[in-house]
Amino acid sequence: MIIYSTLPMDLIFQNEDPAAYENMEIQLNGLTMLVKPCGTNEARIVRLISPNPYDYMNPSYAPGQKIYFRPDITN
Repeated sequence: MIIYSTLPMDLIFQNEDPAAYENMEIQLNGLTMLVKPCGTNEARIVRLISPNPYDYMNPSYAPGQKIYFRPDITN
């Protein structure tokens, strides 16, 4: 998106929700999902990202469900 404007970017994007940037993408049990952290080891599912339609039928991975995970740092 290209915006041609004489206004500063701060004025154009002042109404953006900063909470939207708190989401993070994780992989859990081979599934990629967008989650919003609720604590150190827990998060609430915002969006499931999968090409398999059967993954969306699993109520454990429905948006709004709370999941528990252990962060893993790999290089």
